[in-house]
Amino acid sequence: MFDFDATLPLMAVQFLLLAAVLNAIFYKPLTKVIEERASYIRTNETEARERLSKAEELANQYEQQLGEARRQSQAIIESAQAEAKKIAAQKIAEAEQEAQAQREQAQREIEEQKQQAMSSLEQQVDALTRQILEKLLGPELVR
Repeated sequence: MFDFDATLPLMAVQFLLLAAVLNAIFYKPLTKVIEERASYIRTNETEARERLSKAEELANQYEQQLGEARRQSQAIIESAQAEAKKIAAQKIAEAEQEAQAQREQAQREIEEQKQQAMSSLEQQVDALTRQILEKLLGPELVR
């Protein structure tokens, strides 16, 4: 059926030459480009993952710092409110003490004026009593 003459080995040599030429000219550069592209993609994916993880770390760090800053500001606000309440209570206490002192001073002044008025009234009562007695009994008998 088949004739094994010189064309079969020649065809085999041509096929092998064509395969070698195609391999050298087409397949090796093509596989090299495909491998470089795959390497480039892998590198970019790795870098992207690293950047993403770094960005997530920074976001977490910033959130922690923000939370800490909020806690600190809340503590400062609470401290300021407590200090303001303390100062207000102190001012109220001082005002109450001052009002009490003024009331006591006014009470003393009123008492003093009352004593003066009473002594003045006593003197006037004595004088009026003497005048009445002098008019009733006469000036000679009253002394």
